[in-house]
Amino acid sequence: MIESRPKRGSFITFEGGEGSGKSTQVSLLAERLRLRGIDVVTTREPGGSPGAEAMRLLLLNGVVKPLGPTAETMIFAAARDDHVQTTIAPSLARGAWVICDRFMDSTRVYQGALGSVDERIIRTLERVTIGDTIPDLTFILDVPVEVGFARVSHRGQEKDRFESEEIEFHIQLREAFLALARSEPKRCLVIDASQSPETVATRIWLAVVERLLKLGAPQTMPRAAS
Repeated sequence: MIESRPKRGSFITFEGGEGSGKSTQVSLLAERLRLRGIDVVTTREPGGSPGAEAMRLLLLNGVVKPLGPTAETMIFAAARDDHVQTTIAPSLARGAWVICDRFMDSTRVYQGALGSVDERIIRTLERVTIGDTIPDLTFILDVPVEVGFARVSHRGQEKDRFESEEIEFHIQLREAFLALARSEPKRCLVIDASQSPETVATRIWLAVVERLLKLGAPQTMPRAAS
């Protein structure tokens, strides 16, 4: 008797500048999907697996920055390879949905567009580390730079290596994410994240229903945690 394999789960990623609300929206979407009985795995980059979490500290505390953008890109790739092989690919294979806070597009923007790392290097590393594990849907949460800055300041936490960059960096970052969305409209969807978390979550949910679930009208969205 031949056993049928479970249908591959859907892979959703969230991208955007600092303070755009990615972590909040990952949690809200995961909650919404679980209410429908869907197995959901939430994860993040850098990190998401034991090996990648160890490298996360090096990448976000600035230790790697003096090595230059190309070296930084390679370390991100090493972390991503462990993340994909250990967490993302096995979860998708068993039929779970994976929602990731940052993925390949952050490398394309931070190290590629802003760090001037050759696109050929980035694409080659993607082929090696990601293969066909491409997101089915990517939400790019867009906020004015001053709004993102204010949100990061209100956290009351020490800023990481990227949050500490000058405002011009973040202006270019926003423009790069929007340009990326325009280049891949079938996969990427820009969401105005300057609105309330509930409003943003509803817009995201409508897109998931339309593009991935195709189930009709969604139920009331759960409230965001204060």
